[in-house]
Amino acid sequence: MEGMGKELIAPVLFLTYRRFDTAQRVFESIRQAKPSKLYFASNAPKPNNAIDHEKVQMVRGLLKMVDWPCEVKIRLLDEHLPVKESLNSSITWFFEAEEYGIILEDDCLPHPDFYVFCSKLLNFYKDDFRIWSIGGNNFQNGLVRGDGSYYLSAYNHVWGWGSWRRAWMQNDFSMKFWKKWRSSRAWHDFWDSKIAKWYWTMMINRTLSGSINTWDYCWTANMWHKGGLAISPNVNLVSNIGFGGDATHTTEYASPFSNMKVSPAGEIKHPTLMNRDIEADAYTFNYHYSGMDYQLTRLIYIIPLKYLKYLCKKFTKFLN
Repeated sequence: MEGMGKELIAPVLFLTYRRFDTAQRVFESIRQAKPSKLYFASNAPKPNNAIDHEKVQMVRGLLKMVDWPCEVKIRLLDEHLPVKESLNSSITWFFEAEEYGIILEDDCLPHPDFYVFCSKLLNFYKDDFRIWSIGGNNFQNGLVRGDGSYYLSAYNHVWGWGSWRRAWMQNDFSMKFWKKWRSSRAWHDFWDSKIAKWYWTMMINRTLSGSINTWDYCWTANMWHKGGLAISPNVNLVSNIGFGGDATHTTEYASPFSNMKVSPAGEIKHPTLMNRDIEADAYTFNYHYSGMDYQLTRLIYIIPLKYLKYLCKKFTKFLN
């Protein structure tokens, strides 16, 4: 692991379902990293689905490839669960046993440096309750933020990440706090952009209503509510290799976030300032979450409306 030095790799949770091709590549990455503890979680096939059953069994067969000194814990579900419930329960299972660790889904392929980067920072920040997550993704298109190897963000990306029991177990999956918090001054002051505030209010509402079947927006909202922050590296360390028709959410083959290039992390340098990088978060929102598109849509709506009002005033003046 060039530039990173030797480090004991944190326990790894590998979340799987039925995609053998991507799962095999991610598993080989884990195999090369050789964590001393591996947690393997597998969702069950859908009922009465022979193809699903065959694919799930192929993925579970990867366990036979553990050929390094490693303590293996296995969670094989007997009943198929929706992705939100399956992942939430498996991550909880992991953190019930471990103080901290790395979480990889079956389509998130890390650079070898990711394991050491994440492990070192998980240990370094284990007692800093402001930090909730160590991410592996960078969506800054080459822009370097701050003077360190990473910066602090409100976005805890989950395409390869690490966290602590102390953070995950604070999750309120039902988000009972949301109704009151979304109307509070604290929620209003959290956002520098009205568009971002509107977008995330909408996405959290849709998640709670069930129109979006995802787990990570709840995780993110809980972090925001508790005043937590995430670490984002200044290079991209994990590539999502699972975009396509077989994916649950990342179905767009031509997405610019599919198969993103990964780079070595180099020697870790802690940033001088440990504050949220508002500018980096604004860039992430505009680029990764399509915030710029929403702003353009708003402009297309506002400009004709203003022009129409102008014409009405002109016409009224003409009549008078």
